[in-house]
Amino acid sequence: MNKGILYITLILIGFAATSCTKVIDLKLNNDTGILVIEGNITNIPGMQHVKLSQNVPFTGTNTYPPVTGANVIVSDNSGNNYQFKEGPAGTYSINAAAGIAGRTYTMKVITNGKTYTATSVIPAPVTLDSISSKPGDFNKSKNLRNIVVHYQDPAGTANQYRFVLYVNSVQVNDVFAYNDEFIDGRYVNLELLENNINIHPGDTAKVEFQCIDKPVYTYWYTLMEQQQNAPGGGGVTPSNPPTNISPATLGYFSAHTTRRETIIVK
Repeated sequence: MNKGILYITLILIGFAATSCTKVIDLKLNNDTGILVIEGNITNIPGMQHVKLSQNVPFTGTNTYPPVTGANVIVSDNSGNNYQFKEGPAGTYSINAAAGIAGRTYTMKVITNGKTYTATSVIPAPVTLDSISSKPGDFNKSKNLRNIVVHYQDPAGTANQYRFVLYVNSVQVNDVFAYNDEFIDGRYVNLELLENNINIHPGDTAKVEFQCIDKPVYTYWYTLMEQQQNAPGGGGVTPSNPPTNISPATLGYFSAHTTRRETIIVK
């Protein structure tokens, strides 16, 4: 390995992050009917979405009833306001919009006579150079593969990342969220170790690479730590991670940059 090239596996980063980051204890319960907000503003022109639903008991199914008839507005610190329209039920969207790096976005959701707000800053984008596949070091079968992401972390700035992995168009349930505390300024080869879907040669793998701000990173990192408590099916769980929404409810509002790469697994 060339000097300055850092090869990092998910387990090693997870171990370092766990040993140096305060663990946040989640209180899981069977409460139901709590509002769940999943808001995303990206730098990719096109549809931007805010999804509203109600949670189900922790022991229940992963079907979340939609929350309809809400008023959803997103504004930025440059004076722009975006009124989101509902359709389908519980999904509020606006077309032909794109977030801009460095701007602060504020979401306001009014439903059932209550107002919820959240802010998120779009960080400067980081380029995802490529993704690749390799035989997993811990895979029992030689025919299984892991996905590796390759990118240059910028030196001297705090960066937080989330990776979303799809295999044959199905999103993997595992959560991948990391910061650059131990990789600042390094070239990174990060192996995404997942336990949900077996990846074989010939499969199609896609990675969405998100640059996220610190509050959103804390949300996803906490879910990653507590993943063993999450019900099957992925998405927002009926737990209480540190949301950036006020007053506190389930979910998050994330303004971020995103980049996608797709490969045929070899």
